[in-house]
Amino acid sequence: MTKSQTISCLIVDDEAIAREIIATHLSKIKNTHVVASCSNAMEAFNHISNQTIDLVFLDINMPHISGISFAKSINSNIKVIFTTAYRDYAVEGFELKAVDYLLKPVSLERLQKAIHTYFEIYGEKEPLVNAINESSDFFFVRSERKMIKIDFNDIIYIESYSDYLKIHLNHMTIITRETISSIEAKLPKSLFLRIHRSYIIAISAITSFTNEHITIHNNALPISRTYKKTVLSFLEKF
Repeated sequence: MTKSQTISCLIVDDEAIAREIIATHLSKIKNTHVVASCSNAMEAFNHISNQTIDLVFLDINMPHISGISFAKSINSNIKVIFTTAYRDYAVEGFELKAVDYLLKPVSLERLQKAIHTYFEIYGEKEPLVNAINESSDFFFVRSERKMIKIDFNDIIYIESYSDYLKIHLNHMTIITRETISSIEAKLPKSLFLRIHRSYIIAISAITSFTNEHITIHNNALPISRTYKKTVLSFLEKF
């Protein structure tokens, strides 16, 4: 593959939102083109038979024909990046010489790394990733076995517990297993502020603040010693 080549990508996943997330991320990465997006292995076989595919983003846990079985049946020239909500398949995935193994919900940053790995092994050496689109105004999280779209403007604050998060929105609360640091990486710093190891707040939702607390919708959230200097310095600009 030459430097000027664009890799042709196929997305295979029985979850429509999961396919949309991968396609949206790939639209922000140089030298990648999504040829098709398929909900099952049989659709994918048809595209592989009729089109040139370089790389498949492949869900493992699919009905009828699993991602593992599909990967074993295709030409070895077609490379695979597995995407799944389950860690249990990681070893088998790498035994099939997969380029990478991504856990859902797949972040743009993690997908970028996987694409870099592909090009490091199979050709392109120059940086490939476009800058993240700052106009993006949402992200996805997994909750109750589905991917849920979270609009930045709906977030009031995010609260971390030992092994899960509560994302407090204007009209509801979403619970997810993601870490607060992984969520923080998805949020624009111009709109959100980390005030504690357990809290990220929407700046626009602030009602009042002191040296010790920030009040949001009648909730007094603590400012920790670690973040106090940064938080107060930021807030005193307004």
